[in-house]
Amino acid sequence: MSQAPSREVARRAFAREFNDASHTFKESEDERAPVYLLLPTGERANRVFLVGTLTEKEDVGEDDEYWRGRIVDPTGTFFVYAGQYQPDAASTLRDLEPPAYVAVVGKPRTYETDEGNVNVSVRPESITAVDATTRDRWVAETATRTLERVAAFDDEGAEYARMAREEYDPEIDDYRGMALAALEGLDESDELGADGAADADVPAGQ
Repeated sequence: MSQAPSREVARRAFAREFNDASHTFKESEDERAPVYLLLPTGERANRVFLVGTLTEKEDVGEDDEYWRGRIVDPTGTFFVYAGQYQPDAASTLRDLEPPAYVAVVGKPRTYETDEGNVNVSVRPESITAVDATTRDRWVAETATRTLERVAAFDDEGAEYARMAREEYDPEIDDYRGMALAALEGLDESDELGADGAADADVPAGQ
């Protein structure tokens, strides 16, 4: 009986928590086993789903196009990188004109600097222009998921929370405050000007 690999759920996380993550791990010795990024609130992420404002883009490639996008949410900044192995995402980054609301599904990537710091970025599977309503819905739902993880952080059976305590020893209340501030900010946010972005379908239930 063949076992086709199932697609990992794309986890929601705010930029601040995503950038605080540095530990990656596998749960199998299989060389094809997925690599997970451990989020400080106690969740594993092989794929992530984010929505924010594309504020800058730049072709940082030398011989071939290699696009870097700077995407901002209420808590910080995601960096996405797309090149020849992500042609659709690279093409979208090339064509978009900042500022624009975008939804991104992709895989976390970690990189250790010469100083020993770990930087985290996203290798996008897809980048889609969206509208302000989609952005606001993502903020609200991501805040809810973050608060749920915070509330379950001390549960005995929370395996990834135990791992997060060992790897990060996080100030977990800081993430509660971050999520609540993001929700409060929805009432004060300004939309992009007309033509800032178009509506589009984004992954549901993630």
